[in-house]
Amino acid sequence: MSGQRAGVDLEPLSPAPPPRDRWYVLAVLTVVYSLNIADRFSISTLIEPIREELHLSDSGIAFLTGVALAVFYVTVGIPIADLADRVSRRNILAIAIAVWSGMTALCGLAHSYWQLLLARFGVGIGEGGGTPPSTSMLADKFPPARRPMAHT
Repeated sequence: MSGQRAGVDLEPLSPAPPPRDRWYVLAVLTVVYSLNIADRFSISTLIEPIREELHLSDSGIAFLTGVALAVFYVTVGIPIADLADRVSRRNILAIAIAVWSGMTALCGLAHSYWQLLLARFGVGIGEGGGTPPSTSMLADKFPPARRPMAHT
């Protein structure tokens, strides 16, 4: 046998994107993810001035830097992943970037713990909306054998 079954079409469902296109998408998503990480941890570099200005306890700081972001980041990811299968992934990613950028700006304008906490919730929502469409976009652009490289 030649390794092919009779009557089975082995053509891909859609043509592979041009290599230049996939590398461009990977480069853009790498920049987006790098900004996501920088944004997520930016508050940690300013934690002492924030603690002093807002008179925060250790538990308040811990909630602000961990739970506030993580709960919304994880919770939003599931419905966004479902949405990314039905609408434009690029648009979802653009909205997510706008939300987390706007909420990060609001963090800088916060005058109280509660304002900062609500803005951090918004950062988590925006950042949580970025990973599902990005992962799907990479899956669209790279063949299965190359996806591990694209995700590292």
